[in-house]
Amino acid sequence: MLLKELIVEPANDNPCRGVLKAGDRIFPCALGKQGLVVDKQEGDHKTPVGQFPLRTVFYRFDKLSKPIYSQVPMLAILEEDGWCDDPEDAAYNQPVMLPYHARAERLWREDELYDVLVVLGQNDDPVVPGKGSAIFLHVARGNDPESFEGTEGCVALQKEHLLELLPNLSPETTLKVMVN
Repeated sequence: MLLKELIVEPANDNPCRGVLKAGDRIFPCALGKQGLVVDKQEGDHKTPVGQFPLRTVFYRFDKLSKPIYSQVPMLAILEEDGWCDDPEDAAYNQPVMLPYHARAERLWREDELYDVLVVLGQNDDPVVPGKGSAIFLHVARGNDPESFEGTEGCVALQKEHLLELLPNLSPETTLKVMVN
């Protein structure tokens, strides 16, 4: 069943933890280390509030044991893949090839965080320098939701939960981050 909307809300006990509602399923998730924010700024460690389209799924073909599927466009991550997070650069908040002349985040990581990631349409139409970059739905750090660490501003799920969601997502699905 394709989902029209994923809804993310903060948990009451910890600003960097929340829940993601997908139809009748509820998944624990990690949020920005500093919680949520309406006016996103680069480097604030906060997850932006708003409704975001799902742009692309990136995945590590070498680290997943079985093929994954989604109607959201899918791309395998290459070792050279990066994402520009330098507000002074023309490619800010866009994919780039590494090495890159400006500051850019590496998508090919040694940990599991970017084994699967969904690019959210945050600050991309149009891109506004300094209003946030590389906001993804990705794999959470830690397997136990009670020990999830806050993100740099992304929403993060356990890997098996993210993989479970992918077949139910389409380019029409949005991720809505709400405050209580």
